[in-house]
Amino acid sequence: MLWTVIDVETRPGFLLHLEFANGERRCFDMKPYLHYPVYRRLENPGFFACARAEHGTVVWPGDIDIAPETLYELSLPSDAAPA
Repeated sequence: MLWTVIDVETRPGFLLHLEFANGERRCFDMKPYLHYPVYRRLENPGFFACARAEHGTVVWPGDIDIAPETLYELSLPSDAAPA
């Protein structure tokens, strides 16, 4: 199945609150990914907050993105996620 992100909000603690095209709202924790070189810039909370939904996934300036399948499969439903 193709997962399409239509909206994203960043939250403290490097959390992404996501809305998918199917209406589901989910929460994804980026902390485990920040040690990867491609995501190191996201360790800056101000830069992390630049996240936006584009092309069906979450993107940041500088051609940084993450696969929508990863966002969906490794996220929690919003009602089960940290606030």
